[in-house]
Amino acid sequence: MSTTNYHRFPVPAPLEGTGPARIISMCNQKGGVGKTTTTINLGASLAQYGRRVLCVDFDPQGALSAGLGISAHDEPTIYELLVGAVKDPHEVIQHSEVEGLDVIPANIDLSAAEVHLVTEVAREQILASVLRKVRNEYDVIIVDCQPSLGLLTVNALTASHGVIIPLECEFFALRGVALLVETIEKVQDRLNPSLELDGILPTMFDGRTLHSREVLDRVYDAFGDKVFETVIGKTVKFPDASVAGVPIVEFAPNHNAAEAYRQLARELVARGAVA
Repeated sequence: MSTTNYHRFPVPAPLEGTGPARIISMCNQKGGVGKTTTTINLGASLAQYGRRVLCVDFDPQGALSAGLGISAHDEPTIYELLVGAVKDPHEVIQHSEVEGLDVIPANIDLSAAEVHLVTEVAREQILASVLRKVRNEYDVIIVDCQPSLGLLTVNALTASHGVIIPLECEFFALRGVALLVETIEKVQDRLNPSLELDGILPTMFDGRTLHSREVLDRVYDAFGDKVFETVIGKTVKFPDASVAGVPIVEFAPNHNAAEAYRQLARELVARGAVA
């Protein structure tokens, strides 16, 4: 499969109205596979195509908030919404520099949320009840999950219509996917029957190495048409964009990686995963 096969997915037509949003979890219990980078750049690409997008930082490290230049220190965050200290999500949502892209930020406080939620009634459904209040104001909501399969990730999957699994093109990355798919199936079975696997996104692909190419072949063999045609290559531009607090699609719009994320946005629309 070519990593530059961009012509097949047309630029999406403008939408006539807004919402209700389709909610997508960006999920992998392995860290460093490109979840946050993908959430930021897919969100920004969809916003550039005229979609109203809300990105939810659901990782106590707060990398999504930082990567979009959003302050999460003296401001209310997703944590306050989960524990009920703030009832209205509008008090927490911040606008990013990208037109049409909003953020619910997170910081290290979120790491205490799992302990707090354990004793709550319907504890797996708290994020769903938060997002329900703003779902009609967006076309897509993307939840950037932390690298674990704990209660926060189960909350994200319970709130979502779809899951995207970014998968690093590295042999050991494949091993954890079976466990993640099992977790998704348990959530489908017990909590959220309408949850779908939207697709597996190969990331950090280096076409110069046999290893990367072999892993990509294995991913296609294992998951077939559940693998996106779009493949995200490895580049030093991602850390540069993160430091600047700007998505790569705005930081270096002509770079291959920026085009790959615009392609992913078009592919999601073409597949019907996003309006």
